[in-house]
Amino acid sequence: MTAQTRTPSTVDADGNWVRPRPGVAGMHTDGLLALGIAVGASLAILLYASAEFFDEPPVPWMAALVVLGISGPLVWRRVAPITVTIVISIVYVCAIYNQVPEVLFSNIALFMAMYSIGAWSSSRRHALIARIVVVVGMFGWLFWELTRATFDTSLAPEGSGIGLIAPGVALGLISVITNVLYFAGAWAFGERAWTAARERAELEARTHELEAERELTAAQAVELDRVRIARELHDVVAHHVSVMGIQAGAARRVLGPDAPSGAVTALGSVESSAREAVDELHRLVTTLRGIGGEGDASDGPSTRGTAQLAALVDDVLAAGRTASYSIIGERQALSPIVDTTLYRVGQEAITNSLKHAGASATMDVRLRFSTEQVELEVADSGHGTRAAQKAGRSGGLGQIGMRERLAAVGGSLEAGPRRRGGYLVRATVPLLVGERAADSGEEASS
Repeated sequence: MTAQTRTPSTVDADGNWVRPRPGVAGMHTDGLLALGIAVGASLAILLYASAEFFDEPPVPWMAALVVLGISGPLVWRRVAPITVTIVISIVYVCAIYNQVPEVLFSNIALFMAMYSIGAWSSSRRHALIARIVVVVGMFGWLFWELTRATFDTSLAPEGSGIGLIAPGVALGLISVITNVLYFAGAWAFGERAWTAARERAELEARTHELEAERELTAAQAVELDRVRIARELHDVVAHHVSVMGIQAGAARRVLGPDAPSGAVTALGSVESSAREAVDELHRLVTTLRGIGGEGDASDGPSTRGTAQLAALVDDVLAAGRTASYSIIGERQALSPIVDTTLYRVGQEAITNSLKHAGASATMDVRLRFSTEQVELEVADSGHGTRAAQKAGRSGGLGQIGMRERLAAVGGSLEAGPRRRGGYLVRATVPLLVGERAADSGEEASS
C-alpha cells in the first residue's frame, strides 16, 4: 500500500490552479440570480419611465431585449465569465444610447459579471487581460461622454450660471466615481473568491493526503508488529533447534563404533536438519528486518518476560499514578515465547491505560497461574473521558498487535469496558500449548 499525493485540481499553462466547473446546484443558483435581476430590471424600467428618466418612453421590445441581455447571460457566469461580461457590457451601452431607462440592475449585473471573471475564469492570464480590456473600454466610453458633456450647456436651466463645474461634467464625474468603485470592488472581490476557493481545494487535498498517510501508517504499524512477532519466534525457535542439533551431535559421538548404523544415521540427519533450519531462520529474520526497516537487533524481544512486569508497575508508580501488582497461584515456568508475549501484552495494556484512563485512575495488574492456563489482567478505574477511551482503546492497532501475539502462542485476548467502570484487558494462554506439552515430552523421554 502506497500513499498517493492528491493535487487540488489541474493547472493552466502558467502553472496556476484551475477552479473546477460548478455543479448543478451552482447553475440553479445562477438561474435564480438571473431571474431576480430580470424581475428587478423590469420593475426599474417601469419606475424610471414613470419618473420620465428619458424624454421618450422606452420601446417595449427594446426594453425586453435589454432585460434579457443583462439577466440571461448570468446563468453562465461561472462557465464562461469573460463572454458573459462582454455581452452584458455591450447591452448596457446599447441600453443607454437607446434611452432604455435602466441603470440600477444593469450595474448590478455588470458587477456580478466582472466579479465572475476573477472568481471563475479558467485562466488567470485571460482573466487579467479581459478585465483590463473591459475596464479600459468602459472608462474610455465614460471619458468620451464626459468630454462631450463638458461643452453641453443644455443640462443647465435657462438663465442660470454655469457655476464652478458644468452640470454635464458633474454628472460625468459622478458616473466615473461610481464605476471606479464598482469595477474596483468587482475586481478585488473576484480575486479574493478565487484565492479562497484555491485554499479550500488545497486544504481538501491535504486532508486526503493525511488520510492516505494515516492508512499507510496503520498498515505499516501492523506489518512492523508482525515482524517483531516473527523475530521473537525466531529467537525462541532457533535456540531450541540449535540445542536439538547439539544434543543430536553429542549423542552420535557418544554411541561409539558398536552402535547400530541406523541410529547413527538418524542422529546425523537430525543434526544436519537442525543446522539447516537455524540457517533458514537466520535468513528469514534478516529479510524481515530489512522489510521492517529495523536492522538493529539490540532490542531482542526474548530478553524480557513476566519477571519484568513488576518493573513496569514501578514505572507507573514513579509517574505519580496509583497501581498495584500481584501474582495469584503458584508460579510456573513459562516457555520463552509465552513469557515474552505476556510481557509485551502487559506493556501495551499499561501504556494504553496511562494514556486514556485519566490521571486519577487506579491500575491493577494481576498475573494468575492455574493448572491449565496463565492469565494476565490489566484493569483500571477509567476516570478519563469516554471519548479518549473510545478513540484510543477500542479496536486500535495496539489491540490488533496484542491479539496477533497471543494467537501465535495459542492464546486469546479480552478487552473492553468493565461493568463497574474502567477498562479491562485480559490475556489468556493455555499452558498445554507450550509448557505442559514440553513437560510431558521430557517425562516421556526420561
